[in-house]
Amino acid sequence: MKKTTAAITAVGGYVPDFVLSNKVLETMVDTNDEWITTRTGIKERRILKEENAGTSFMAIKAAEDLLQKRGIEASEIDFVLVATATPDMPVAATAAYVASEIGAVNAFAYDLQAACSSFLYGMSTAASYIESGRYKKVLVIGADKMSSIIDYTDRTTCIIFGDGAGAVLFEPNEEGLGLQDEYLRSDGIGRQFLKIDAGGSILPASEETVKNKQHFVYQDGKSVFKFAVSNMADVSALIMERNNLTKDDVHWLAPHQANKRIIDATANRMGVEAEKVMINIDRYGNTTSATLPLLLHDYEKQLKKGDNIIFAAFGGGFTWGSIYLKWAYNS
Repeated sequence: MKKTTAAITAVGGYVPDFVLSNKVLETMVDTNDEWITTRTGIKERRILKEENAGTSFMAIKAAEDLLQKRGIEASEIDFVLVATATPDMPVAATAAYVASEIGAVNAFAYDLQAACSSFLYGMSTAASYIESGRYKKVLVIGADKMSSIIDYTDRTTCIIFGDGAGAVLFEPNEEGLGLQDEYLRSDGIGRQFLKIDAGGSILPASEETVKNKQHFVYQDGKSVFKFAVSNMADVSALIMERNNLTKDDVHWLAPHQANKRIIDATANRMGVEAEKVMINIDRYGNTTSATLPLLLHDYEKQLKKGDNIIFAAFGGGFTWGSIYLKWAYNS
């Protein structure tokens, strides 16, 4: 009896129309294009400007793009998972709303929050559901409206983040394609270096927390960079070693788009050439949960059936990990 694996069978994506370039940021905070480009690799990022539109707006757009390309009805979806650090609301699950809005009337849905590793963890979750045999079509969406939690007077964070969404569909595969292996990690020490202080159960919202700007992202850049460089590179190298993959066996590296220097360090550790590294940080910045699916969306036409892809991510918490996946179709 053939083993059932979980393969990606379709990809969708969405980024807002409004472009926030480095040149525009120069007029907002004390920074410049050369400084941002040199240290991060980012030239511009997309910002969601539509009135009363949250993360769900982009998640729905990405899901609709996927469904149209795959040629299936939303009613065929069994489960909708939305990976996000910026849900529409603190309590009501964004995924439940997204599922209803796209017409996934036969699906259950929930959110997954692991900061920038959310989508990576979501891939693992989806694969487990598929491999169990209980579900046949699992929609995983990575979406974040980072502009809603960024202080645009703080030059350490406002240069980094953008808004966007990407979606993938997981289905059963019996050709040995799809998710092959994973190595996921976390360490609570990271809580002090990358966080939003207020709005949770420790420090509920108040006039004082709003005044003190404690509802925006705080990042200790040097500490986060140090942890991210070593850990993303380590798990990526480990997943190759564990699966007896050489650099020539790896067709693509799909790294979280946090910083070009972190991406380069990960590729160097793996021995993977620059032309095999998926990059869109220059155009979108760090879209948090959306970076990995947006890479697949942008590179989909270049992917071939059987391609070995190594995914790697690092996020607040700290959370990090790597997944080895074999691509299941030719575009």
